[in-house]
Amino acid sequence: QVQLVESGGGLVQAGGSLRLSCAASGRTFNSYVMAWFRQAPGKEREFVSAIRWSDGTTYYLDSVKGRFTISRDNAKNTVYLQMNSLKPEDTAAYYCAARQDPVYYSSKRYDYWGQGTQVTVSS
Repeated sequence: QVQLVESGGGLVQAGGSLRLSCAASGRTFNSYVMAWFRQAPGKEREFVSAIRWSDGTTYYLDSVKGRFTISRDNAKNTVYLQMNSLKPEDTAAYYCAARQDPVYYSSKRYDYWGQGTQVTVSS
């Protein structure tokens, strides 16, 4: 049974930084894609970033390129999302998700989800 547990959300001022973590367990993830999505109130869940566990290839939403960095720690089975230069429009619940290769940008394509962690950016 795959489990994804997020942590690291919180309240931060605009321009600040946060690092989200997603601890994965339950299987070997070598052929998996790990992704971050976010959902603001009244909006659809949107793709933020993804990483292929096998080779570390990364993918980003255009509006976060240059500000967010996704990475993985194989030894800890953990994926991180480093978020810098945060803006009020980044405020949302952030979710970790997983699926087998290849990468998709639609949340409907992901099989496993964490419980979410709230990120609030004040202006």
